[in-house]
Amino acid sequence: MQSLLIDACGWVACRNSGINIDHEAQRFLGKPQWVVLDVVLIELQNLIESKEISKSVLLLDILKEKALIFDTSTMDKMHTDDLLIEVATSQQATLLTVDVELKRRAYKMNIPILEVRKGHRLHLVDSV
Repeated sequence: MQSLLIDACGWVACRNSGINIDHEAQRFLGKPQWVVLDVVLIELQNLIESKEISKSVLLLDILKEKALIFDTSTMDKMHTDDLLIEVATSQQATLLTVDVELKRRAYKMNIPILEVRKGHRLHLVDSV
């Protein structure tokens, strides 16, 4: 089963556009195993607490229910983007993000990337 590693901005973009991640990701990956880093969950919780996005829009409970939560506590203290690159590489996961710099880095490392495109679709990035 292919893993789909979900970045905070990728999750927010999907929620804001109303994308059904299961349906859309299946077009590229079959039925993927969602994976989210514990530090990404903290980032998303911080968005709710700072009132940058509402809890009802973010649907964090669904992410927690459906995703395998990857514990990064035993990894070197790194920036979240560095952790995402490391985990995507080690797990051979596809990365869901809209972060331009993270996409550049992932592309250079030959990590497959899904991003939100116009409309309500996911797109497999073929160039950055």
